[in-house]
Amino acid sequence: MLQETNAAPAPNLPFSRAEYAARIAKTRRAMEAAGVDAIIVSDPSNMAWLTGYDGWSFYVHQAVVLGMDGDPVWFGRGQDANGARRTVFMGEGDIVGYADHYVQSTERHPMQVLAAEIERRWGGSGRIGVEMDNYWFSAAAFATLQRGLPDARFADTTGLVNWQRAVKSEAELGFMRNAARLVERMHQVIFDKAEPGYRKCDLVADIYAAGLRYDEAFGFGGDYPALVPLLPSGVDASAPHLTWNDDPLQAGEGTFFEIAGVYRRYHCPLSRTVFLGKPTQTFLDAEKAVLEGMEAGLEMARAGNRCEDIANAFFAVLSRYGIVKDNRTGYSIGLSYPPDWGERTMSLRAGDRTELEPNMTFHFMTGLWMEDWGFEITESIVIGETGPELLANVPRKLFVKD
Repeated sequence: MLQETNAAPAPNLPFSRAEYAARIAKTRRAMEAAGVDAIIVSDPSNMAWLTGYDGWSFYVHQAVVLGMDGDPVWFGRGQDANGARRTVFMGEGDIVGYADHYVQSTERHPMQVLAAEIERRWGGSGRIGVEMDNYWFSAAAFATLQRGLPDARFADTTGLVNWQRAVKSEAELGFMRNAARLVERMHQVIFDKAEPGYRKCDLVADIYAAGLRYDEAFGFGGDYPALVPLLPSGVDASAPHLTWNDDPLQAGEGTFFEIAGVYRRYHCPLSRTVFLGKPTQTFLDAEKAVLEGMEAGLEMARAGNRCEDIANAFFAVLSRYGIVKDNRTGYSIGLSYPPDWGERTMSLRAGDRTELEPNMTFHFMTGLWMEDWGFEITESIVIGETGPELLANVPRKLFVKD
């Protein structure tokens, strides 16, 4: 016979209750400025940042609802409610699960349950913000909310919470520095293991092991990345987002490795390129241009400058070398879930005039993807008053292995 246990232990929160309170207060100020009475947050990164919720449940409908007073409300699949109890700071009354017959049903939708809950708690009127443009909120979800809350007015608050996450707390930076220790170990394993004939699938297994295993010297182990390792070689490296296969590495080819160390969902991406054999002049020229451009960009990565200042400095150097890169050269990073590790706010590109503030964090993505080759050397940085902190310490160069 199953025995009942005592009351559940306290949730495993990565941050203090005071930090969550500060985040919620900051978000409410943004809500007030946007003229909304409540927001429905479906981005799992934003859900985690506001409440601590951490689970692989974003493949079904879920949300955090935040009004102008009281604690947030976690909403999700009923079987995931125990995960909420283990990871959020709110009490039982603010954890709402829906029945499983709503999951992937053609007859009913989970947002019917959420609409009824909003009606019960807040009266179903007022102005409600929803994240219209993200991966986890569907057209059907929005239509169902509109039908269920006919007296509400809806506003697009895509990015509202994301922007509150831009400046990291010291605790968050500590997590990112932990992630940096992991990505350093991952790149060392890549250089140690990569050689002609070694299969890519086996190398990826080594990369994952290095990123995840507990290290007594560190005092921690790793978390899963929001983006899988990217390691295309040769002509395949002309595409930025190919993953891996079971082909062996080849002599005479360059392979870039775009990976991230992750600690408690906080990411430190870092890319390096490995050439097996004597590198071609194309790769040597790319290394020279990128490294010089990175120095110019990093010189501009200080508080008071703008996102575009980093990009413009980098692109000016590439232009002198006759290299055209027609995509952004970086983006804000931090807490993230699949399918990407960016925060979906700031970009390092011409025209983004967002002012840089201390403790903003970016992946300075200087990758080149040309007609028949590719090359990546990147850094994850923390903006400071006089210059950036480089989170990881991996030699900034083309790695050559004869």
